[in-house]
Amino acid sequence: MNAEEGTGFEPDTGDGPSPPGPPERRAAAVRTAFAGMLQIRRLANTGQAAPETVPAAWELHRPVRAVALALEASGPAASAVDASGRRTATGYRVEAGTQPGTVRVEWLGPPGSGAAHEEEGELTRCACVLRELGWTALLYRGPRRRRFLEVEPPTGALRPDSR
Repeated sequence: MNAEEGTGFEPDTGDGPSPPGPPERRAAAVRTAFAGMLQIRRLANTGQAAPETVPAAWELHRPVRAVALALEASGPAASAVDASGRRTATGYRVEAGTQPGTVRVEWLGPPGSGAAHEEEGELTRCACVLRELGWTALLYRGPRRRRFLEVEPPTGALRPDSR
């Protein structure tokens, strides 16, 4: 039994080790999970003209998971860290944002990887993917002039903290 069969599918946030197992098996699991997310949207957003372009309620309660799944399914690589916490791969990293219901996406890599030079283009690409799926994704420049995305539910969506 592999890790995904034992614990369920978890999208790659870029803040842990690279997912174990053969890449083709991981790609198939990502396709299945993403197709499931789109099906949930179709069923949950029946009042919308394009239900697949609006996050479903479960996504608003698990935005890090939803954003990580959307990014992993769209193709950009996720970053990774080793057991000591040292960054070992260049790619996106998804974490909870500073406000409830928001997500922060960064483009990170090991020292000398050139991630800082790639971040604007790669984060712009990530923002396009997320916007097509109904998220609001804004590109900011933070400390040390590093860019990041702040991702939040679309205007009018109920955030988990707004009840």
